[in-house]
Amino acid sequence: MTATQVDLDTPAGPVPGDGGHLNSLDGIRAVAALLVLTLHVASVTGEMYGDTQFSWLVAHGDVGVAIFFVLSGLLLYRPWAAALLGSGRRPDVRVYLWRRALRVLPAYWVAVIAGLVAFHSARLGSVRTWVEWLGLLSIYDPDPWWTGTGPEGLYQMWTLPVEATFYLALPLFGAGVAYLATRRDGDVDRRGSRALVALALLGSVSFAYIALTFWPAWKPTMGMHLPRYLLWFSLGMAISLLAAWAQARPSGRVSVLCRALGSSAGACWLISALTFVVASTELTGPRTLSGDTFWASCFKTALYGITAVFLVAPLALSDGRPSFADRALGNPVMRFLGRVSYSLFLWHVLVIAALYRLADMKPLTGGFWPVLLVVVPVSVLVAVLSHFLVEQPARRLGLQLGRRGRRERDQ
Repeated sequence: MTATQVDLDTPAGPVPGDGGHLNSLDGIRAVAALLVLTLHVASVTGEMYGDTQFSWLVAHGDVGVAIFFVLSGLLLYRPWAAALLGSGRRPDVRVYLWRRALRVLPAYWVAVIAGLVAFHSARLGSVRTWVEWLGLLSIYDPDPWWTGTGPEGLYQMWTLPVEATFYLALPLFGAGVAYLATRRDGDVDRRGSRALVALALLGSVSFAYIALTFWPAWKPTMGMHLPRYLLWFSLGMAISLLAAWAQARPSGRVSVLCRALGSSAGACWLISALTFVVASTELTGPRTLSGDTFWASCFKTALYGITAVFLVAPLALSDGRPSFADRALGNPVMRFLGRVSYSLFLWHVLVIAALYRLADMKPLTGGFWPVLLVVVPVSVLVAVLSHFLVEQPARRLGLQLGRRGRRERDQ
């Protein structure tokens, strides 16, 4: 028996990705939220439009969106991946959807109502406005009353309808991948290989969809729909599949690969950082979420995906033992910021808008650092209130529904 065979046939320590709840993934959420916050401060102050290297970097804080979407694919697809490879059951779709709704909608509704009341009082009598914004339908309006991705105080919210569409589609994606992976008999490795091919095909939809947004004419509003971002979600799903595969075959080649990634956070993060630097150049087009050319949009989608994957993968594939990565992103401060990161995302643009109104400040007049130093603590404070007063009660209700659903299935 060769040394290579020993490595493949003998598990070396705990199974990758089997560490239960990983504190460091909470820290990744905080990083993503702070990147988006920094981008919006850079936008309103005009810092992102400067000619310095720093300006180009902060202008690409929207990589936080890619990180969020990769995390969503990773975390939500886990039960489907486990069921596919024989170590669990598919989740109850009704319970899953109710829990997703309770996780997202209550805090979102509060923030949207606050934004409309504070900054768009003229729209309060419009039924269409309330249906669009409370129903997560704003990105589908063919003739919106706002410019850009949304109105003042709410322009970051466009990502939530994308997330919601993914939540609705995930049971179908999970069933489709399972069908393609299991339609012919095969062991864990064959099912895992077919599932990876299916996820690759799902991710490739992004590039086909980008082509549709540019031909025969550029349709920028199409850049805010789910197909445009399927690559990022599918990459997260692929990480989840690899983790489940390693657990199903702890002595297989995939387990060796996962263990190598899980123990190489430094190298993976270096790749992530270098990829982000490349993405923060003219290669990815203008400093907006959707590039103005087909190739710029493709490069941005691919490079952001690589950046997010190499940031998230070593944490998701950790064996749960203490490491540098866990200390860096799983410490109490980062864990706490990660727990309130959803509310931080919801409220920081409202905080920016309120600051500029109350202080009678003009956009694009500079002051990046002073504004950032005000917006961060105030946004965190508001996020903490939103988390404990709105998110937590809704989350507890979602957990109760989940337990009730499991009891009904077991009866």
